Amino acid sequence: MTLDLIGGLGFQEILLIALVVLLFFGGKKIPEMMKGLGKGIKSFKDGMKEVETEVKNAAPEEEVKE
Repeated sequence: MTLDLIGGLGFQEILLIALVVLLFFGGKKIPEMMKGLGKGIKSFKDGMKEVETEVKNAAPEEEVKE
């Protein structure tokens, strides 16, 4: 049974990558990196929501000016 996950990578390849990352960074550093990654993603999503809100609020004003 072949389980293709991300981009054609199989389970064995993903397991090997995870082990290399674990050996390279160590068990204590990985949670800190994931926490930072989570904060970055949350900040990006908040920024996208802010831009979307500004675009929605600006659209009616442009229609009134015309």
